[in-house]
Amino acid sequence: MKHPGTGAPWRRLGVSIYLPTAVSFIGFGAIVPLVPLTARALGASVAEAAAVVALMGIGTLIGALPAGVIADRFGEKKALVGALFGDVGCLLVCAFAPNQWVLAAAVFVTGLTGAILSLARQSYLTVAVPLEFRARALSTLGGVFRIGSLLGPLMGAAVVTVWGLQAAYLVAAGTTLIAAVVTLALPDLPSPEHVSEQPVRMLQVLRAHARTYATAGVGASALMLVRASRDALLPLWCEQIGLDAATTSLVFALSSGIDMTLFYVGGSVMDRFGRRWVSVPAMLIMGACFALLPLAHSIIGVLAFAAVLGLGNGISAGVVMTIGSDFSPALGRPQFLAGWRLTTGLGQAAGPLLITAIAAVAPLSLAALAIGGVGFGGAGWLWHWLPAGPGRAVKQPGG
Repeated sequence: MKHPGTGAPWRRLGVSIYLPTAVSFIGFGAIVPLVPLTARALGASVAEAAAVVALMGIGTLIGALPAGVIADRFGEKKALVGALFGDVGCLLVCAFAPNQWVLAAAVFVTGLTGAILSLARQSYLTVAVPLEFRARALSTLGGVFRIGSLLGPLMGAAVVTVWGLQAAYLVAAGTTLIAAVVTLALPDLPSPEHVSEQPVRMLQVLRAHARTYATAGVGASALMLVRASRDALLPLWCEQIGLDAATTSLVFALSSGIDMTLFYVGGSVMDRFGRRWVSVPAMLIMGACFALLPLAHSIIGVLAFAAVLGLGNGISAGVVMTIGSDFSPALGRPQFLAGWRLTTGLGQAAGPLLITAIAAVAPLSLAALAIGGVGFGGAGWLWHWLPAGPGRAVKQPGG
């Protein structure tokens, strides 16, 4: 069976992995901001529209473990192609949804398929790319996500302006269909060596690596929490100091622009010096930014903090996937990565919830300090559990 091995440069996977990912994610990024507007147009209240949006993230969390089972049973390539075709169907349902309940169901399923796509891409690159290029490969994947998040809404705005809301979903369905067809050209992975005749069970893998999730996984989860807090805390702080919506968008554009340009730099550092030398500085940078954010009382101050947050977020693109791939076993890799994604996904979801809980009973500045504290604490945790140098030899929990 022909497969990409160490003899084939990982860059050849650009057409079959990165191109369809970019195309599909730009289309997906175009419709994400439009989902609440579509729900409102179908008669949903503001609260119901917010709930529809939340269903996507809920679907991703719920789909994390089943995604590992699917990738293990059918293989990463078939899982990718199947999930992309599933996304096409969901986007078409969104385009022609007769009410908010049908829209909500389709949005929830896109969360499930998104979980499959994320896990299958990570698992595929873990096997297909030589270890010495792993961090760069996964950081590039993280960079592609960021590019899609930036360009997608711009494309969506242009399509909606000319043809309306429904057209944006149809265009996204078209880009996803193209991605599915291109992914068919993805080389098959080799069968794992020493395959057991007994099927690898999800609970068996999760139990075997429980300490990994509780140590390195907790550190990676803290990193995801701090990252996600930017999207929740920055707009609230901008509002608190009196900035309007247009200025707030400018703040985000600056942060995202810096974020998007640094993913390969972070990957190169990880491959050359080790995962610790990106994850820990990123946590310290973002932690310091959040801890000092209460000192920003003008547009200049907020822009400065947003730029440095973009630096910390940008260099850490792909680091959570890379750490998870380093710890993943050859046998039961999809199941392990499913547990890894669930662990880090809970951290990502916890960030906005923590900010909301603190802001409900205390000043917003206290929420910023709390996130900063998580950043500093997470940096120390990751320093302890990650190896100092590059390579496959990760520090085993409990060792």
